[in-house]
Amino acid sequence: MSRLSAIETHHVGGRAIPLRFRESPRARRILLTIDQGAGAAVIVLPRRASRRAGLAFAEQMADWLHRRLDALPPRAAIVDGAEIPVLGKPHRIVHLPGLRGDRIEHGEIRIGGELRHLPRRVRDRLKALARRELGGRAMLKAMAIGREVTGVSVRDTRSRWGSCGRDGRMSFSWRLVLAPEPVLDYVVAHEVAHLVHAHHGPAFWNLAESLTDRADAARAWLRREGASLLRFG
Repeated sequence: MSRLSAIETHHVGGRAIPLRFRESPRARRILLTIDQGAGAAVIVLPRRASRRAGLAFAEQMADWLHRRLDALPPRAAIVDGAEIPVLGKPHRIVHLPGLRGDRIEHGEIRIGGELRHLPRRVRDRLKALARRELGGRAMLKAMAIGREVTGVSVRDTRSRWGSCGRDGRMSFSWRLVLAPEPVLDYVVAHEVAHLVHAHHGPAFWNLAESLTDRADAARAWLRREGASLLRFG
């Protein structure tokens, strides 16, 4: 099981870089990746590789690293008046201190209570919507193929959009609720297909694509725009 360190700051290529180390027993060599949500570099270390060796590798890749970090989209703060997509459609965050019961309606995310709690309450409302959308779709698609989903959770995962366990439990990134509806539906179909096929062979893809519409367009959207979902929150 890999272990991920907290974000640290190191000078790489003459520039202060936020980075973290991930120890992975499965890695065969030192790797350098980008955590787009955190805006930080990740140095993946195989067994017996030191952090010093990892930093030396990052130094060799400094130009590439700087370009990738500079190309990351800016973070989008969750504040009163900001705009955030919900199922791919822009919604404005509106703080209404006297409102009882946060809600998403008429192109707005309406949040009550104290202003200092607004970011958390927006995330909570979006996560609740994600659980409803993802869970409901997963159950219906599983029923259509004679399988059962035993549980659905939403998390703030950054390396994958969804997963399906052998026991029928599924986990999804709550940020999928920000994406257009066909994209969210495609990811659900992908995981439900894993209830039948653990692999990614032709039979798997045939089943996954039979459970959703516009699969090719959804995959293309995720490749092109998926990283933008990590900007929020």
